[in-house]
Amino acid sequence: MKQPGRIFCWICGFVLLVLLMTACNNKPVKAVSDTPKSGSIHISVDETFKPVVEQLIHVYQNTYPDTKIIASYKSEADCFRDLQSDSTRMIIVAKGLTKAESDYYESKLSFKPTWDILAYDAVSAVINAGATDSLFTMKQLKDLLLAGEGAPHPVVVDGNNATSTVRYLSDSVLKGGTFGKNVMAAAGSKAVLDYVAANKNAIGFVGLSWVGDQEDPGQQAYMQKVRYALLQCTTCVSDTFAKPSQATISWNMYPLVRPLYYVLKENFTGLGNGFVNFMSLERGQLVFRRAYLVPGKMNFNVRKVDNR
Repeated sequence: MKQPGRIFCWICGFVLLVLLMTACNNKPVKAVSDTPKSGSIHISVDETFKPVVEQLIHVYQNTYPDTKIIASYKSEADCFRDLQSDSTRMIIVAKGLTKAESDYYESKLSFKPTWDILAYDAVSAVINAGATDSLFTMKQLKDLLLAGEGAPHPVVVDGNNATSTVRYLSDSVLKGGTFGKNVMAAAGSKAVLDYVAANKNAIGFVGLSWVGDQEDPGQQAYMQKVRYALLQCTTCVSDTFAKPSQATISWNMYPLVRPLYYVLKENFTGLGNGFVNFMSLERGQLVFRRAYLVPGKMNFNVRKVDNR
């Protein structure tokens, strides 16, 4: 009588195991919808880097036609707000993560986002083509940013205090000081250039990729209306003033230099990692160089070769 009971128990156990396996197989699994060569991804980009990032996306999507990188251009603060949402997987901004920020994202995602420097950009000081004052020491520049209403030089920046340019000027030039009433906000970098072009005494601040491309007809058209202000080199032995360029950034001669970072929250080999690898390796770094920024990952020195 014991044998049939034992067989019955085996049968019941087998049926239960089959049911459990079926239930596990029916459990919803989140599908990975993109790879480095296919799919779509949303990224948020600091507006001051828009020209060079547009070039990077154009080259990447032409290389991999099955990819779609949907970029939203906005202030730095808005980019970091977007990073907290599920829809935005990567941001390109002018600062990396603090330890507190990294720990916060790890607590939400169960992994730490990756971030690193891709290139170096300059905050370019631009003046009207007909301006008489073109040389500024760092003290004079600080005084300009602190001046009150009615100052001889109105200052225009690319938005309110949420932008990376405003944050950089506040931190690096004013050392946390408050902007004067002569400092006004424009609706983006293009509006800064338009204002400076229309006002002889104005001085504006934009990212180098908006004015530094010597082969871009649109930028060169602007450079007929505005020109660079020359800022004091604080590391030079002699009394030297420099304009923003790849050379003055590389040689630490231009005083307003900042890194360009990516921040990526992706722990698999998806489109985000594919785009980051592209920007970090030779082809992407050459795009930064072609946009007259300084590549942060590769050094493209030109060497003389003796073919004899």
